[in-house]
Amino acid sequence: MKNQKVKKNREFLEYVYKLNERTELPEALKLSLKQVENIDIAKFNRIGLKTYEKGKWTIHKILQHLIDWERIWCFRAIIFARGEGTIPGAHDQEVMGKNSNADELSIEQLVDELRIVRQSTIMMFESFSEKILETKCEFFEYEMPLFAIGLTITAHQIHHFNIIDERYMHLD
Repeated sequence: MKNQKVKKNREFLEYVYKLNERTELPEALKLSLKQVENIDIAKFNRIGLKTYEKGKWTIHKILQHLIDWERIWCFRAIIFARGEGTIPGAHDQEVMGKNSNADELSIEQLVDELRIVRQSTIMMFESFSEKILETKCEFFEYEMPLFAIGLTITAHQIHHFNIIDERYMHLD
């Protein structure tokens, strides 16, 4: 893996910055937590396991996906923050989604878990010094400063919450 050439995928990073409206990381994390706290649980419960198209994930699976990937991105951040040297491996979101039991969990449970994971993420990023936050992270086709990993977490949530708003909310 060390011989792999790193592509600098600027388009991905620009998308991350755009979704976060160029907000600084501490504020982006706080806003994302507010967004989680403002989820209309009753409406999500009424939508239940409906999807906007056959083969698409339920809201339950989307929430589990957000939780899983936040944990993965936090693992990656720790690896780089601590200078461990390992390049974190790739993960297949489709395999993970297929093998989750998210549809067996309640919306309340998933939202609570997402809230707790986000609070933990906020504490982790708050613990990093400016020097750590500027650490250069290279993996797969990405190269970014460590703080951008935190913005990737918030952008990922924004992206999926936009999909829920656009494609699921009318199912109520």
